[in-house]
Amino acid sequence: MPKHGILSCLGGGALYLLGWFCDSDADNLQSDLRIRKLKDLERLLRYEHRLVVAIRGKVFSETPINSELSGLQGVVVEQREEQYFLKRIKDDEWMKDYKFTTSATKEVPWYLDDGTFRVNVVGARRARGFEYLAENAVFEGSKRSWPQIETLAYLKNLPLITKGKKDHKILGVKRIERVLPVGTSLSVVGEAVKDSNGTISIREPYRRPFYVSPKTIDQLTAESRMWARLLHVASFGFIVYGGVQIAKHSI
Repeated sequence: MPKHGILSCLGGGALYLLGWFCDSDADNLQSDLRIRKLKDLERLLRYEHRLVVAIRGKVFSETPINSELSGLQGVVVEQREEQYFLKRIKDDEWMKDYKFTTSATKEVPWYLDDGTFRVNVVGARRARGFEYLAENAVFEGSKRSWPQIETLAYLKNLPLITKGKKDHKILGVKRIERVLPVGTSLSVVGEAVKDSNGTISIREPYRRPFYVSPKTIDQLTAESRMWARLLHVASFGFIVYGGVQIAKHSI
């Protein structure tokens, strides 16, 4: 049996399974209870201990974070630094490169509010579709442009670090800040629960996808359907190719 034919069929089967999961996610999104007004969720949880629901509202917090680079107020802020340098390839030949040096994420308690009620959101960074909707960066170091720093005359003035047999010229540090800003409209699909104080939170459900996304529920559903179709088409192609190769070998 040709190995590439068998591997192609196995790959096609794996893609089909992934497509089935995407279809299943789309079915769940379509069937989940959609809460039009958050105050309706509060009434529903008087009779149910927990519910898997789809809600939408704007991001707020009692203690927002003031981001350093953008000046925005956010509820989740990621800060990281990248060190940029030139490394010697040959005597007079250098290549630009970088490496991560530090990374940290801050998050404060936050909630969604639609003007009728508020719902706390827990564990959003682990959810599907989560993204930072504002990003800023600043480069601290050389004020010269990237083409200029490649000249040998300028390279002589850069600090040199020797690592083994390789020379590194430090260019500077790029600081990057990504923020989930206050006021952002988000859709959340998860398990809503109510504690003894009457506070409602939405979190990752048991054995169900957890979504936190700026997209609407309809957009998330359509996206899952699209991926399901693409994966099914790709799986068909892999299986047909593998079957042809196996048949050719048999003949």
